[in-house]
Formats: sequence, structure tokens, C-alpha cells
Amino acid sequence: MSDDGTERLWLVDRNYDDKGLIVLAYATLDGSAVRRIERAPIAVERMGGVTAAVDADPGTLESVEDDDRRERYASEAARMADRHDPDENV
Repeated sequence: MSDDGTERLWLVDRNYDDKGLIVLAYATLDGSAVRRIERAPIAVERMGGVTAAVDADPGTLESVEDDDRRERYASEAARMADRHDPDENV
């Protein structure tokens, strides 16, 4: 947790839902918590893309109960943190 009380999350998954929205999943480095964000493609374009990381209030995070998913999220979060700056568009 940072000094301002937020948690750094790294992009671990990007999909489209049945409404055509982009669903972004950002997770903690250990994969134990995730925040899902839905965005319209035009909104992502107007924002200039998707960043490698976001900072979130811990109260907005969901616990990841599935062991396989937690391991996958942890692996992908570590990979993103190693390869990208937090504000880098990916």
C-alpha cells in the first residue's frame, strides 16, 4: 500500500463483454485481489489507451478465491511490473 492509502494494481487481463465493452482486470502483485473496469472502446481511445497499472482504493478490490486464477494474475502482474512503467500505455 502506498503512502496515500491506495494499492498499485497491474493489468492482468483485457477482454470484451457481450455488450462490446472492454473489460480490464487489474490485480495486485500477489494476485490476491482484482479490480475490474468496464470501458466503451471510444472512451479508451479518447483516454489515449490503457495504462500498465492503476492505483485503487483497497475498498474497491475483489478477493481472488480461485488458486489457479490467483497464480495467473500474480504471474501476469509481475511480468507487467517488470516490463512497463505504471503510466505506460499497453
